[in-house]
Amino acid sequence: MTCIGFLSVAPVVEESMAPYVADAVAALDEFDVEYETTPMGTIIEADDSAELFAAAHAAHEAVGAQSDRVETFLKIDDKRGVDQRASEKVDAVEAQLGRAARSDSAEGGD
Repeated sequence: MTCIGFLSVAPVVEESMAPYVADAVAALDEFDVEYETTPMGTIIEADDSAELFAAAHAAHEAVGAQSDRVETFLKIDDKRGVDQRASEKVDAVEAQLGRAARSDSAEGGD
């Protein structure tokens, strides 16, 4: 089984959030998870929800160590009994579309 999560952790600050987000992402390295950071959050894959929750909590605490206020959003897809990677979900959508699931501008075109 693979538990897939979408995690967004951010301090409530006026300056750039990049250093805080970098600390949150670095905290994930201490756990048995795979992740990919996107502009709006990080996709996390773990074998079970306990590991995913632990990793998300560590990311939340990494940001909270530097900020008085932290906002965390966590969405989990825990499809029990099925081993499905996040990339397979995208592949299924692309198969239906018959093309990549992004616009030309997302690939750096005009």
